[in-house]
Amino acid sequence: MPDVVASRQNQVNQQKPVIKNETHDTNGEETKTTTTAAVLSTEQSMEVDGSIEIPASKATVLRGHESEVFICAWNPTTDLLASGSGDSTARIWDMSDNCKSPNQLVLRHCIQKGGTEVPSNKDVTSLDWNCEGTLLATGSYDGYARIWRTDGRLASTLGQHKGPIFALKWNKRGNYILSAGVDKTTIIWDAPSGLCTQQFSFHSAPALDVDWQTNTSFASCSTDQCIHVCRLNVEKPIKSFQGHTNEVNAIKWDPQGNLLASCSDDMTLKIWSMKQDTCVHDLQAHSKEIYTIKWSPTGPGTANPNMNLILASASFDSTVRLWDVERGACIHTLTKHTEPVYSVAFSPDGKFLASGSFDKCVHIWSTQSGQLVHSYKGTGGIFEVCWNSRGDKVGASASDGSVSITYYLILPQRTCIICR
Repeated sequence: MPDVVASRQNQVNQQKPVIKNETHDTNGEETKTTTTAAVLSTEQSMEVDGSIEIPASKATVLRGHESEVFICAWNPTTDLLASGSGDSTARIWDMSDNCKSPNQLVLRHCIQKGGTEVPSNKDVTSLDWNCEGTLLATGSYDGYARIWRTDGRLASTLGQHKGPIFALKWNKRGNYILSAGVDKTTIIWDAPSGLCTQQFSFHSAPALDVDWQTNTSFASCSTDQCIHVCRLNVEKPIKSFQGHTNEVNAIKWDPQGNLLASCSDDMTLKIWSMKQDTCVHDLQAHSKEIYTIKWSPTGPGTANPNMNLILASASFDSTVRLWDVERGACIHTLTKHTEPVYSVAFSPDGKFLASGSFDKCVHIWSTQSGQLVHSYKGTGGIFEVCWNSRGDKVGASASDGSVSITYYLILPQRTCIICR
C-alpha cells in the first residue's frame, strides 16, 4: 500500500503520497477566486542552462482547496481543469478564457449518516473525464466512486468497494468505469446506471492501478507484485504476469493495446505482451523506486504516426528516463530534478514531456533532444502534471501545507497551470 505522507508541512518524505481528511458543505457551489501577485519580484525570464525559467511574477494564484491537491486532469474537449484534494473536494476550474480569476465549482464529497449528508472528511484520490468531456468520475478514500456533471451536480454514487479507492478510469466508449481499491478488488461499473457490473477478486493485496486495454478488457496491478489481465463476463484472468519482486505501482497499455508497461518499487520497468508469459523487456537503470510511467501519443495508430513510440518513467532517484521500447534501450536520462519525481505527461503532439517533482519544479523537456526547454518553480512539491488537449497548457497539482493554489503562467510557447 502507498504510505501516508507523515508530515505535510515541513518534511518531504521519500514515500508515496496518499491521503488526509476534512471538508464542508454544498456540491456544485460556484465561487470566485481572488488573485494575488506572485512570489518573485523579477519580471523578466531567466536563462537556465539554455532553458527559459518562468518567473513567479507571471503567475496568477487561485485560492480554493484547503489541503494538498493530489491529482488534476484536463477535460478532453474544453479548458476545464479538475483537481482533487485532501480537503475531500474536487474542483472544476474554467480556464477557457484565460481569466485572471476563473470560476471554480466545488464538488463536495459527502456520505450518508443518520439520514443526512455529511462531509466524508476523506481525500479525493483519483479523477478521470469521460472521452466526451461531459462527465467527471472521482474516487475517494471514503470508498465511494462518484460521477459528476460539468455544472458540478452529482450524477451517481458508486458504492461497492470496502475501503479506499486508489485508481479509476473510463473506457473509451464511455459506458464503463473501472476502479481499484484497498479491498484487493477491481470493479467494472455501468456508468449510465451507476451499478456494479462485475467485481474481480484475484489480487491477494490492495490493487494500486488499472488501465483499459479495450472497452471490455483491462489490466490491474497490486502490492502483491502481480499483474492480471481481465475481461468483462470472464470469471478468471485471461493472463497473469509475474516477475516483479516488490509492489507494482503503475501499469499502462501502449496506444494500440499491444504492450503493457509496469513499474515497481523493485526499481525495474517491465514490458509485457499477451503473446508470452515472461516480460519482453526488463529495463533496469533507475536506482530507486519507479513511481509512474507514461506512453507517448506517437507511433502507428496514433495522431502522430511518423514519430517513434517512447515510454517515460519517473523515479524516486530524481530522474526521468525516456525509453525506446522496440530496442529496450534508454534514449535520454533527464536529470534536472533534485527530489523524487511523482509525475510525467506527454504533450498531445508527443514533442514535449512535462515532469513534476517534490523539488517544487515543473520541467518541460524536448522528447527529441532530451533538453530542458522550460521550467517553473512553485512553493510546494508537485504530485501530478497533465496537458490540455490543445497542448498549450500544463496542469500540475502540488502540496505545501494546508493551502492549495493554482498558478496560471504564460510561457513563450506553452502555458502552465499549477494547482497547489
